[in-house]
Amino acid sequence: MKSLLVATVLSVAASAGLAHAAARPKPDVPNVCIDTTRISNTTVPNDRTILFHMDDGTVWANHLHNYCSGLRFHGFAYVATPPHQICGNLMTIRVLQSGAICMLGRFEKASGPQGEKK
Repeated sequence: MKSLLVATVLSVAASAGLAHAAARPKPDVPNVCIDTTRISNTTVPNDRTILFHMDDGTVWANHLHNYCSGLRFHGFAYVATPPHQICGNLMTIRVLQSGAICMLGRFEKASGPQGEKK
């Protein structure tokens, strides 16, 4: 009985470690920062995705780490640090009306109205 309990605890701990490792950015995929002075506009197709439309026509999708309630309808604000850059996996946004704080995910080039991968 004791060994079954230890095996169960080790299994749960290993699963938690794998889930934590999966949430971190992969080291072989560089983190992207975009220049805020080049952002033409943003669109929010759902409460988990922000599309950053750049002045050169490029669209960068950011898929937030978690669902961000009210984002689609109320918009968001952020503080660019370092100045003039917004970086994936390092920054948070704040939903305007509710004040909810949400973590940005990784930036990736997008195409299509919902920010599908290119």
